[in-house]
Amino acid sequence: MSSQPDGAWLTQDAYDRLAKELEELEGPGRAEITERIAAARDEGDLKENGGYHAAREEQSKMESRIADLQRLLKHAVVGEVPKDDGVVEPGMVLDISMAGKERTFLLGNREIADGDDDLEVYSSESPLGSALRGAKVGDTVDYTAPNGKSFPIEVLRATPYKA
Repeated sequence: MSSQPDGAWLTQDAYDRLAKELEELEGPGRAEITERIAAARDEGDLKENGGYHAAREEQSKMESRIADLQRLLKHAVVGEVPKDDGVVEPGMVLDISMAGKERTFLLGNREIADGDDDLEVYSSESPLGSALRGAKVGDTVDYTAPNGKSFPIEVLRATPYKA
């Protein structure tokens, strides 16, 4: 993979799941929070109205999530699950040996992983992801950490992520 697309790489399943979440937040989610704010506002003095302030805080978080999802989905590159060919690319679960320790993580966007999945995720644009992208199982690549230290990383396994 010589050139990386500008947007985040997502599987079709992940894209569909996120689009459904966005639709829910923009419709019923917004309506529900608006009703809760209105009901809390009707209770009186807003300075000491904990329900009102909690609902406004929740609204702020929800609007932030909506904006994040809109941005992600607008620029997402939707692709098939990568081939099981041992080449490091977004959508692959990697087992690597780094500084004498084995680590397992998903290369891609954290939104690819199902919410129930505890798998660590690294962006393909991160320093680690950039160093590994395009490598093959058995390859050793030089990696320069954000702290400036450089060391080899061996790719032990690269398999397509399955939600």
